Amino acid sequence: MLDLPSPQDWVKHAPPSPRVERLEAFFSAHGFDPHRHDTYAIGRTLAGVQSFSYRGASRHSLPGEILVLHPDEVHDGHAGSASGFRYRMLYLTPALVQEVLGGQPLPFLKGGISRDPRLAAATHAMLASMDDRLDPLEEDDALLGLVSALQAVCGRPASRQAHDYAAARRAREYMDDSLEQPITLDDLAACANRDRWSLSKDFRAYFGTSPHRYLTLRRLDRFKASVFAGQCLADAAVEAGFFDQSHMSRHFKNAYGITPSRWCKPLLGRLD
Repeated sequence: MLDLPSPQDWVKHAPPSPRVERLEAFFSAHGFDPHRHDTYAIGRTLAGVQSFSYRGASRHSLPGEILVLHPDEVHDGHAGSASGFRYRMLYLTPALVQEVLGGQPLPFLKGGISRDPRLAAATHAMLASMDDRLDPLEEDDALLGLVSALQAVCGRPASRQAHDYAAARRAREYMDDSLEQPITLDDLAACANRDRWSLSKDFRAYFGTSPHRYLTLRRLDRFKASVFAGQCLADAAVEAGFFDQSHMSRHFKNAYGITPSRWCKPLLGRLD
């Protein structure tokens, strides 16, 4: 059990994942004493000033800035203003990062704070919703984006590799034929006879998006077709392959900038 410094402070954990820990927290003053862990700690300051000691200097992260603390580096945490600080954080093991890097040196961000929009967008993909669990393909897609952005921001260019169109096509066809089924990157790698991270890069190269986003948009296409045919939102969401209506609604809003209920109102009116 976490011993919080003040009754005003709180920590909220996202639904558990076997590979990534995510949390959101607020501390009114003192957050935590100097410590270190053998994972990356990557997060975003949401409010206030997040102050910490890191590699012999005092650092201050403002709202919107990204923190990247390297594995096994000592750090602490406290509020840099009277209003306290609120943040979201995720923890990645070096072994997981190496699954993407394939034996390259771990990226190191000097100073521990970044304003780079590439890293901000990649971090947002992992931390946008703390209430919802990430499905495995979504998590893999976000991990690839985050590690690739971290590698680029830290000045290590991604290695060039030949892409395999046939493998990407097999993965796309598998998704097209299995929209209603749970699909992981391992499933796609097996059907494409390609390692999972190379396949993900192949897919982006030939189809312009990630496997997870491709699958999500095809499921949304099926959802819209079902609603057009008169099915209720909840049933259409599940039959299209989403966990439930809430899961579908989150992806619908991200894809189209409008809620499914608002999108459906004029459509259902035409069907009357």
